[in-house]
This record gives sequence, C-alpha cells and structure tokens, in this order.
Amino acid sequence: MDAAKETQNQILQMTQFILNEAKDKAEEISAKALQEFSVEKLKVVNSGKDKIRQEYDRKAKQIETQNAIARSTAINRSRLEKIKARQDVISQIAGDTKVGLQKELKDEAKMRDFITKLIVQGLLMLLEEKVDVRCRACDDQLVAKCLDAAAKEYTRVVEAETGAKKTCKLSLDKAVKLPPAPADGEHGASCLGGVAKPTIRHLLFTEKR
Repeated sequence: MDAAKETQNQILQMTQFILNEAKDKAEEISAKALQEFSVEKLKVVNSGKDKIRQEYDRKAKQIETQNAIARSTAINRSRLEKIKARQDVISQIAGDTKVGLQKELKDEAKMRDFITKLIVQGLLMLLEEKVDVRCRACDDQLVAKCLDAAAKEYTRVVEAETGAKKTCKLSLDKAVKLPPAPADGEHGASCLGGVAKPTIRHLLFTEKR
C-alpha cells in the first residue's frame, strides 16, 4: 500500500514538473513572440513615418514650386501691365503732340521756323561747307525760303559754341524728291517732314517716316 502511494506521489511530482516546464516554455515563447512583434511593429511604424515624411517633403516642394511659378507669373504680368501702361501713355503723348504740332505748323511763320531749325540741326551734324537739302516737291517753296536763315543760324551757333567762323552753302535738291505724305489708311514709303538726317553724299533730308 505504501509502495503504491509512493509511486502515485512520484507520478504526481513528475506530472507537476512537466507542467511547470511546459508553462515556463510557453511563457518564454510568448515573451519572445511579444518581443518580435514589438520589433516588427516598430519597423512598420518607422517605415510608415518615413513614407509620410517623404510624401510631406514631396508635397512641400511641389507647393514651393507652384508658389515660385505663381510669383514669377505675377511679376511678369505686372511688368507687362506696366510696359503696356507706359506704352499707352507714350502713344497718347505722341498722338497729342502730333495733333498739336499739326495745328501749330499750319501757321507758315511757325512752319518756316521749325524747318529752319531742322536744317540747322542737320548742318551741325554734317559740318560741311556745301550741303544739298532734299524735301517733298510740295515743300520746295517753303524749304527754299528757309535756306538763307538756316545758313546764318548755323554760322551763328558754330561761332557762339566754338569761336570759329564757319559758313555753309545750301542748295535745294531739285532732282530727287522725298515721297509725299500718305493718304488716310495708306501704307508704304512716305515723308511727313521733320527729322534732319545726314548721308554719305552730304545731302540733308527733311524727313520723318
């Protein structure tokens, strides 16, 4: 009876030992699994953070590029608007000046003074002793009346500025004439008179295209 009881106790002890070993092993496996899970979880979280950070950087650069393009476009638009506004003002001034000049030059005395000054301007650029003046055929009489006054004014200006006594003989070019002013709506070669221009042949044009 005692032997059987002892055997039973030994079996219980062995069973308890095995259960304890199994429990310890299960706890060890569970702890290791939990550790591996934590490591993998950390990897996934870090990977997700990296992707979010990369996406954020990409979006930030995209927005920065869009803003730069928008600023550049706004600056260019502003410049173009300023250029257009300036051009409109210049065109308005030019138009008003042209109208005013046309009204002013309807007076023959003022027209003669204007042409005389143009011829003197050209003479001061040429500084020649003989110069032919070319104009439109319709302006021959008017320009011819200005030659003597222009020659005298030229001599006066040169002497006043340099102290030198210099004269110039002016002649009206009767062989070659500048084209007439265009009719309304027409285009092409034309001359309205105005700007003095020297040439290699020392001809003086009263010309404004």
